[in-house]
Amino acid sequence: MTLPVLFGANVDPTWADPQAPIRSSRLAEDAGLDLVTVQDHPYQPAFYDTWTLISHAAALTRRITFVPTVANLPLRPPAMLAKAAASLDVLTGGGRVQLGLGAGALWEPIAAMGGPRRSAKEAADALIEAVEVIRLMWSGQRAVRFTGAHYSLAGTHPGPAPSADLGIWLGSYGPRMLRMTGALADGWMPSLGYLGLDRLAEAVARVNAGAEQAGRDPARLRKVYNLSGVIGAESAQPFSGSAAQWTDQLVTVARDFGMNAFVFWPDRDHERQLALFAQEVVPAARQALNH
Repeated sequence: MTLPVLFGANVDPTWADPQAPIRSSRLAEDAGLDLVTVQDHPYQPAFYDTWTLISHAAALTRRITFVPTVANLPLRPPAMLAKAAASLDVLTGGGRVQLGLGAGALWEPIAAMGGPRRSAKEAADALIEAVEVIRLMWSGQRAVRFTGAHYSLAGTHPGPAPSADLGIWLGSYGPRMLRMTGALADGWMPSLGYLGLDRLAEAVARVNAGAEQAGRDPARLRKVYNLSGVIGAESAQPFSGSAAQWTDQLVTVARDFGMNAFVFWPDRDHERQLALFAQEVVPAARQALNH
């Protein structure tokens, strides 16, 4: 069974205008979008804490799903992150949060906040361990144990148990982690700026192969493409042109590459660009994809 294509908007967690992220979240919901994503850089002084913001925004909206893109694993222990995500899932009635999760990258500011410095391999190993820890914390078992190189559980009592809708969506790019995403995760969240259209097909194939080798259906994986750009004049650059060009490009990427969710990251004029995306691009793309 193929998943429906979802559309969302990224909301920056900035606090210079204290209510701006809430206004944007409500705008996204009122405009009929499916997702709001929020980047997680705790060391960035201009940003709110992402999990606090998501929890507050979820309480002030009714329907839209919130996703950290992606939760900063080195600064967020996976057992606690699992409990936070499960708690928000239960409190919001299920289906309104997904756990986007990343290995971390900016090691200097991470270390400055007391986090670990990890090599690329160590970061990938820790992310794989974290997925197992989170699954155990969501298992509903009376007590869970895990021993890894980076994380452990020593008879921890999990709870609350989340709904079946809560999943783990990984931000991953390397060949090994793409395969592991297909094998272990519920979703994948690459960005156009780090994974261009010229390399997307190969990456999707690795994710799908990982799923198939693990006995999973690749069509059931949520594949989210984060798209930074602007909607404006005609342009030869992908995702930098008119609303009609954006529509055609979204439909092509969905049909040709199997991506089944798109999140818009406006390069400027966020609220106006978000409105253009929701009012002019998304309805046309939905109509085209439903034919």
